[in-house]
Amino acid sequence: MNDTAKPRAGASLSLTALLGLLSACAGNTSPSNVEAPGKPENPSTQTLEAGAALLQSRPPIDALNAYLDGFHFYNGHHDVQMEAHHYCAILNEEVIQCVIYDGNRKDAKLMGVEYIISEQLFNSLPTPEKALWHSHVHEVKSGQLVAPGIPAVAEYALMEKLVHTYGKTWHTWHTDLDKRLPLGVPQLMMGFTADGQADAHMVAERDQRMGIDSSQKKQARADIAAPPIAPGADAWRQGEIIQIVDPTATPHAH
Repeated sequence: MNDTAKPRAGASLSLTALLGLLSACAGNTSPSNVEAPGKPENPSTQTLEAGAALLQSRPPIDALNAYLDGFHFYNGHHDVQMEAHHYCAILNEEVIQCVIYDGNRKDAKLMGVEYIISEQLFNSLPTPEKALWHSHVHEVKSGQLVAPGIPAVAEYALMEKLVHTYGKTWHTWHTDLDKRLPLGVPQLMMGFTADGQADAHMVAERDQRMGIDSSQKKQARADIAAPPIAPGADAWRQGEIIQIVDPTATPHAH
């Protein structure tokens, strides 16, 4: 199925109904950018790991059955950008929670978390809290946010829902600078809101690696209605920058 495919007229899928489609294989094409220090696993550790995998249940992990790939930048440092691999659990029609990695292979490093909520829930937040959240309209409409490995019809339906959502993202391992260990304090991340903000080379490299075309996806999503951004979101655009000051004064403090 090509990137221009769309659901039939009037089709409406709940987030829960999309779960089966979202479990498709996306291909492990994105290696981690970080080599963590430490000795290789010894046979004893490998045996313990294999036993745990066989005997222990992991309901919260098993619920991470949706994969999204997109881009973030540090709040207050628009020029520092990176790709973010999201593995998400859809809690209900209005709340999604994601863990974020720097790749999609087994050795990927856990970079942070993102909470995604509906516009209705976002509008219920206190005004100061809203400044921590970013909109997803441009991420969807630009074709930069993708759900690799699922049929285009399912991705389109998912994006129709995500365009109405807001995300709060914290990165805990700044893999763009910290190539060995997670240093310093969490940093608040934001999403792009207009053409020309994201590094074109970064997007093109991702597209080539994953075998997709963001420009085609942008064209295919042209008829997804772009809702107005709710007041309070994307506060960085009005110069309201919120960031945790890093007391360790390490280089990742941008």
